[in-house]
Amino acid sequence: MEKYATVMGVKFPKMTLDRTIEVLTDVIEEKRSELFHVITVNPEIVIACQKDTSLRSIVDEAGLITADGIGIVMVSRLRGGNLPERVTGYDTLLRLLDSGNQKRWSFYFLGADPITNEKVCEVIRKKYPDLSILGRHHGFFKQTEEDKIIEEIGDLKPDILVVALGAPFAERWIHNNKSKLNAKIAIGVGGSLDVIAGKVKETPESWKRLNLEWLFRLIQQPSRWKRQLILPKFAIRALTFREK
Repeated sequence: MEKYATVMGVKFPKMTLDRTIEVLTDVIEEKRSELFHVITVNPEIVIACQKDTSLRSIVDEAGLITADGIGIVMVSRLRGGNLPERVTGYDTLLRLLDSGNQKRWSFYFLGADPITNEKVCEVIRKKYPDLSILGRHHGFFKQTEEDKIIEEIGDLKPDILVVALGAPFAERWIHNNKSKLNAKIAIGVGGSLDVIAGKVKETPESWKRLNLEWLFRLIQQPSRWKRQLILPKFAIRALTFREK
């Protein structure tokens, strides 16, 4: 059986969320010299990779990518790739926090606005008291502050660096600075910190089971309608794409 499903040239490993967490646990417990970059790839990133060669290289060079979107999973199944399930950044982060609480992992949280960044760390400390938050910084930093932030992360050496700077900026930022960050794992999580902090309402499980998370988020945040236009565009292009 093929270990990967290819969607518009992007190779997704056929892994469940459970298996993803197992792999990342092994990464943390191993003595690795290089940062392990995790990218949760959504349809927007897949589309962007078709023209943006630098982003495509970042995705290709990542330690692990996951299918962050039911559209990717459905296209893979229609084309015989059969990805088992979607593995979102939000779900992955929650599982990493849970495992981190059990195994006493250390985290650094970079991103979101100043109030949300502070709030999310308060929430996480209360819910996961046995993990360690080594540091945090909001995502609205000036370019002149960037080197200091990178230096701080490098000195703290967290097990997991959580980056909420928006995609694909977060993915580029991690890739460009990976030699200085000294983290075992770095993962971009989009707007996940907003949800954990309570700034954005979490999608109910009933909507998730129906694969309607995109619709729930659109109802909650109508300003996202332009972003949602990428979904039909992705479906048409992906289903007619000639894989090499």
